[in-house]
Amino acid sequence: MQLIIINGPNLNLLGKREPEVYGHTSFEEYLAALKKAFPTVELSYFQSNIEGEIIDKLHETGFSYDGIILNAGAYTHTSIAIADAVASIKTPVIEVHISNVFAREKYRHHSYISKHCAGVIVGFGLNGYQLAINALINKSK
Repeated sequence: MQLIIINGPNLNLLGKREPEVYGHTSFEEYLAALKKAFPTVELSYFQSNIEGEIIDKLHETGFSYDGIILNAGAYTHTSIAIADAVASIKTPVIEVHISNVFAREKYRHHSYISKHCAGVIVGFGLNGYQLAINALINKSK
């Protein structure tokens, strides 16, 4: 099974950025743990602060991978273009957010992406990525 995690803006700062919201673990550290926990899954990772690069990665992987886990960060609430990219591909996408976006600012309560996704996981910290991997594994059975 071939999966990719695509993270959007500012998620390259995990472990440093607002640790009270996002924790103290970098994504690279967490990714190593995920790869160890799922040795039979070919797990790739891509992060960009640039909207167009995220769209390009969705186009590149959206017809050949078995699943995409997307944390578009703030683009979730602003990017019709990323939503259109998710709607345009065949690979199932699970939207993940580390924090509970519904317990935060009101503008974070709306996602342009969600309606095009197989599911949405919010508020479980970095464990949301593990939940998404399990969901994609079970979906393929």
